[in-house]
Amino acid sequence: MFLGRDALAHQPVAYQPLARSWGKGTGRRRRLLRGAAFASSLVLAAIAVPTSVAAAAPLPGGGHTADPQDTALDFDSAAYTTITVSVDGRPVQVRWYKEICYVANPVAAAAQQPGGPGGGTTTISNPACGYQSMNVFVPESAFGDQRTPVYFAVNNSGWKASHIRASVTDGASYSSSTSNVGAVLKAGYVFVDVANRSRGLVGADGTATGKAPAAVVDAKAAVRYLRLNDAAMPGSAERIVINGTSGGGALVSILGASGNSPAYDRYLAEIGAAGIDAKGRSTLRDDVFAVNAYCPITDLGNADIAYEWLFNVLGTRDATDSNPSPADATALAQRFAEYERGLGLRNPDGSRLTTATLLDTIRMEVVRSAETYLKADSAHTIPALGGTFEITSGGPGGPPTTTSYVNDWIDVDTATGKVRSLDMENYLAFVATQAKPKTTPAFDALGVNGSTTSGTETDLFGPPTQRYMNYTAYSWDHNDVAGDGSGLDDTGLTWKQYTAKKSTTVDDQVRLINPMDFIGTGADTAPNWYVRHGTRDRDTAFTVSLNLDRALAADKQVENLDYRLAWNQPHAGNYDVPEAMAWIAGAVREAGDPLTGHRS
Repeated sequence: MFLGRDALAHQPVAYQPLARSWGKGTGRRRRLLRGAAFASSLVLAAIAVPTSVAAAAPLPGGGHTADPQDTALDFDSAAYTTITVSVDGRPVQVRWYKEICYVANPVAAAAQQPGGPGGGTTTISNPACGYQSMNVFVPESAFGDQRTPVYFAVNNSGWKASHIRASVTDGASYSSSTSNVGAVLKAGYVFVDVANRSRGLVGADGTATGKAPAAVVDAKAAVRYLRLNDAAMPGSAERIVINGTSGGGALVSILGASGNSPAYDRYLAEIGAAGIDAKGRSTLRDDVFAVNAYCPITDLGNADIAYEWLFNVLGTRDATDSNPSPADATALAQRFAEYERGLGLRNPDGSRLTTATLLDTIRMEVVRSAETYLKADSAHTIPALGGTFEITSGGPGGPPTTTSYVNDWIDVDTATGKVRSLDMENYLAFVATQAKPKTTPAFDALGVNGSTTSGTETDLFGPPTQRYMNYTAYSWDHNDVAGDGSGLDDTGLTWKQYTAKKSTTVDDQVRLINPMDFIGTGADTAPNWYVRHGTRDRDTAFTVSLNLDRALAADKQVENLDYRLAWNQPHAGNYDVPEAMAWIAGAVREAGDPLTGHRS
């Protein structure tokens, strides 16, 4: 039943947004608003234009009646530099609109940022707006084209801040079969590099100015800039395709799930984003056309319990000698069943997705991945049982190393290309052997067991004046670092007590970066999704991307959903450029002319 479910067709709909409560004590899934309440809000329409933003919809030709405060964000069509690159051996002229500041009130950064060689610092080139800028690259075939898609790339990993970068450089050579940059330019799409604030960023005032939901707010502001200037810029803001990997995959997932949600309006107003009037009301849209997400590190508020369930349910941590905190691992894993059951998700065959069915669901997805891989190319092979997987790895700048791993987990019939059997216990042990599992907790470890140096995402949360704040119940209640301002030990309050206070914001920070809290609600979810998660990826639990997929499948706004565990891929992205680009082209073709709304 898992085969052939990559394309889900639904009738286009327009709807009025439902009220969402962000109040304390609200049930975890209440905001999903599925079932009769959601169904009653749906109204069939000829074209899928969100009525929640009908007043802000583009005028014919892509124009927009700008608010006075938007004039500072006008696009200068003459402010470009022409560069020449090579794509598949052929020269391509590209117009480079350099470091466009997409907000009117950017948050200044310190000139020296952490992360330099040897643990030192790095001097950034644009402290004024380098974390809220975009580079726009227009290939010659798109110079006068207002219908072509806009490929919107976020470049942050691990939810870390991303200073402005240029993926297209003068004189560079690109292959359209291996480089998403080359493929985008060859297709005649506009390529946009988008910088954003996030964790690790030091502001000019010395505070942490990238706390959640800053990354999402900035990405929305960039979309709004493109919408504001749609009539003046090449490409169509009605065909924005957002791309990201890891933390970037998570960022594009929440951006794609939370279109036009008023929950972000006050944050957008603070930075002078386009389409927020003097009264703080939105006059522009920030929904997008398509999401291209790889290994999304998302659902952070529940990522620790998912991770420990996956790597403990069959004893994987113990079997691979990677269980330094067994009591914590067990306690976290035990919390996952209730969470998973509360999501109310179903598999394509209608069965409920719970901890009783999850392992078998993962097994079937891995089988589907292997069989899809074998079918794609007659040259593709999978080692026989007892044979070896040869895995090549290596960090940037270091020599690649190849390691052999015995195949003791998957048996394939080479004649038919079908999987005979898959041993889940041995499979998970393989995943945890070729890449050692993360510590426990995997995502919210600062302050737990005395940790003050963990690189986990704990520093994404809390106020700008505080280095970090625990954002999950377990880590909050088990914080034992005195004086860090986080946890039961410092506040005298359990997580439940602390988040019940009206003044608490950390729980809202968690929600505002989690697509699971927006899919199936009054937000305008992107209609097209392409999600990949490698079968060798140990950076987040497979359940995270599975839950995202099943939630999207239940959202009637989603017309085209292509999810798969990518065969033999680690924690990485853009490894399937021809396939992903063909999917994008198909979605664009199916959607029809963005200037008229006529579908093909």
